[in-house]
Amino acid sequence: MDEVLTGLPPVVAPDCRVLVLGSMPGAASLQAARYYAHPRNRFWPVMATLAGVPTVASYEERIAAMQRAGIGLWDVVGECRRTGSLDSAIVRGSERPNAIVPLIASLSGLRAIAFNGATASSLFRRHVQPHWPAASQRRVQSVALPSTSPAHAAMGLAALCEAWSVLTPWLAGSAQRGAGLRPDS
Repeated sequence: MDEVLTGLPPVVAPDCRVLVLGSMPGAASLQAARYYAHPRNRFWPVMATLAGVPTVASYEERIAAMQRAGIGLWDVVGECRRTGSLDSAIVRGSERPNAIVPLIASLSGLRAIAFNGATASSLFRRHVQPHWPAASQRRVQSVALPSTSPAHAAMGLAALCEAWSVLTPWLAGSAQRGAGLRPDS
C-alpha cells in the first residue's frame, strides 16, 4: 500500500553555490532523518572525492564539510505517496514540491542546481521550473547528473565521480584541488 511520505528539511547555508536536489528521500533516509543514509548510496563517497567530505565522519561533520565547500541539499518533492524507496514507485500526481523557488531567490551566491538523477530533474521541470523567474534561471545553471542511488549501481564509483566533477568549478577550495577557478558569474 502506498504511504504518504514527508521529506526532509533543506540543509543549505546562506553562502551555498551548488544546490543538490534529489527526488524524494528513500526509506532509510527518512527513517534516519538524514540525507543519503542508505549504506550503498554513493552520494557520500562522491562528495569525498568531489569536495573532500570525510566519509568516516559523523553525519553532522559531513554536512558541515559539505556546506564549507558551498554545497546544499534538498529534494524536489516534499510530500508524495510511494511504497518503498524507488523513484519509480512515486505515485504520479501525489507529488507536492518543496518551496524551491523562494530558496533559490534567497541564495544570491547560488550558481548551479545539480539534480541527483533523472527523476529529480524531471520532477523539477514539471513542478518547479514553470514558477522559477527567468532572471533567476539565467544566473543559475541546471545540471542533470547520474543518480548515486544503489538502484543505479551499473555506473561504477569512478565514472560517477567523473560525471559529478562538472560541479567542481563552483566549489570552495576547488583551485587548491587543482580543479581551476570558480566561475564568478
